[in-house]
Amino acid sequence: MKYIRVKWIHSFSREPVLMYSELDDNLWEHRKVEIFANRRRDYVSKFGVKGDSRLSKEPLPSLNQIALDPQFEPVEISKEEFEKIWAETTMSSNLKD
Repeated sequence: MKYIRVKWIHSFSREPVLMYSELDDNLWEHRKVEIFANRRRDYVSKFGVKGDSRLSKEPLPSLNQIALDPQFEPVEISKEEFEKIWAETTMSSNLKD
């Protein structure tokens, strides 16, 4: 698995400003956390969803391809960083994986 964080620089109040994704070797999302400017957090996995978050219907582009668009700042993160965000976001839910 691979883990990424993407900062989205925009002024859309209904869109996330940070997105954390767990990706397989083919860049398909397995889990995702979206954080909004007002601190709301949505999340999704194959086991469930909270909010409007959805897994991508196609593999994500590479980090280099994402970074070509100046409104996105992608970085690869550790599994531990992703798991911490996932746990903080889902701890009040029955969704664990």
